[in-house]
Amino acid sequence: MSEKSKKILYWFFTLWLSLGMVSTAIVQLLKLPEEVEKINQLGYPTYFLTMLGVWKLLGVVAVLVPKFVLLKEWAYAGFFFAMSGAAISHISCGHPIPEILPSVLLLSLTVISWYLRPENRKAKG
Repeated sequence: MSEKSKKILYWFFTLWLSLGMVSTAIVQLLKLPEEVEKINQLGYPTYFLTMLGVWKLLGVVAVLVPKFVLLKEWAYAGFFFAMSGAAISHISCGHPIPEILPSVLLLSLTVISWYLRPENRKAKG
């Protein structure tokens, strides 16, 4: 794969990841009744919505802005843990596949974006 193709794919997946994280963060920060019910069904306190929403927004900023490569690695790790944790929580509660898929999709976008990131967005070391 050429560097140009890889860069285009990186931005395609990264922008979709960012859109997904921002949209879910907004819903979480607004504490819509459906979100409150869902987080409580999973066994988590309502204040988790605020934490997750803020962390997602900060993570999107970290992933999109240039430089700060170590911060990007932490943001990707946070996305990975949040989305894998969400998927596992839904599975553990016996939720149907349509409720599990959004977190699996965001988890997949996280891994793909991380894998395709350009050299200048990778931590050295």
